Amino acid sequence: MSSEITKQEIADFKQAAQSPLTTIAQRATIKNGIHNASFNHEILNANTPTFSIDLNTGKVANQKQSGRCWMFAALNTMRHDMKDLFQLPSDFQLSQSYTFFWDKFEKANYFYQNVLDTAQEPLDSRKVAFLMTTPQQDGGQWDMIVAIIEKYGVVPQSVYPESAASSASREFNTTFNTLLRHDATILRDLVAHKASEETIDATHKALLANIYRVLTITFGEPPVEFNFEYRDKDNQYQIVKNLTPQTYFEKFVGWKLSDYVSIINAPTADKPYNATYNVELLGNVVGGRQVKHLNVTIETMKSLAIAQLKDGKSVWFGVDMGPQVDRNNGLMADGIFSTDDLFQVNSKMTKAQRLDYGDSLMTHAMVLTGVDLNENEQPTKWKVENSWGEKAGKDGYFTMSDEWMSEFAYQIVVNKSYLSDELVDIYDNAQPKLLAPWDPMGALA
Repeated sequence: MSSEITKQEIADFKQAAQSPLTTIAQRATIKNGIHNASFNHEILNANTPTFSIDLNTGKVANQKQSGRCWMFAALNTMRHDMKDLFQLPSDFQLSQSYTFFWDKFEKANYFYQNVLDTAQEPLDSRKVAFLMTTPQQDGGQWDMIVAIIEKYGVVPQSVYPESAASSASREFNTTFNTLLRHDATILRDLVAHKASEETIDATHKALLANIYRVLTITFGEPPVEFNFEYRDKDNQYQIVKNLTPQTYFEKFVGWKLSDYVSIINAPTADKPYNATYNVELLGNVVGGRQVKHLNVTIETMKSLAIAQLKDGKSVWFGVDMGPQVDRNNGLMADGIFSTDDLFQVNSKMTKAQRLDYGDSLMTHAMVLTGVDLNENEQPTKWKVENSWGEKAGKDGYFTMSDEWMSEFAYQIVVNKSYLSDELVDIYDNAQPKLLAPWDPMGALA
């Protein structure tokens, strides 16, 4: 059977497309664009930014032209606790550039290790090709920021401020990835010529010395010891002297990071619920905490998020921030752009189908800071703290409909205390299934 399109078929298609409704849609779309022509004001009006549980988390941060959303979201959840406990000003921030520096350093080492581990495979193997396509990037996962903090601690932004490359990282990433690919040729060549372990190890360390120099030139030397000076909400001067990044985390954040776990909702056949998953080649700190997800139903995921919000704690979460998002109004709502109605088609897929067929994956991390519960204690909409600055949404905050969360939210991070005993046992003791490097549950990194 031939699939060639004939001129007669084109004429038939043209005839079938002609109607007053198509003409109106055509005029509106040509003039205004797809989203403006299909905008659904009823959805907007049904999702007002008012919430029965609404945490006061201060001013939003701004990741600018970088892919550090996962890092911003994690540090934001921590500073929310710090702000209230130590009466910090509303614009206080932990240094995202400091964790960025060490993430880049560790990712370089992680890449080198993966290059050595796959050095016997041909360059055109899918795994090696995956590594070389993007040796490292700005993205990451909750467990990866935990690995950085457990090893290097945190510092206030006043101690290690933003740099040009941390706020706009594309130029650096292009330069850095070229260097890493160059270094991969050296490491693979050593393995191919059966160099000794001592030679490979010495070369590995020399390459890391170069990486450290590149990073210090780009971002600045990270602090080893510092004083923390600030004025509290009452404008009273405070100072704590002789802190290290590790002691600063212990004193001012104080979280037991091992208690915070990644919960996902991936309703695909390859990922049964109430089971854990790792993603191959995904991580940053060699020997540090590895990425692990516990897959649950969307109802369970929502109930865990609500429980933590009720206790006044914000919630890190990961979504696909592409579909059905109105940045101007700060709204994430399924149906806000009624494109199927505009084009008179049906493009609906289930959440599982979108994952399986490459239509959706995790692209952005933010923070849940509120939820609106109805008389039955069921969520109708959620308050979201973004990291795109105050000009996006309502002073940087977004409203997410509950339907949108069901369809496009994939991950939250909660304290293990909110999990049932059964889920805690599964997370702690079940053998995780290893997912392929390109699995959508690893896409945020």
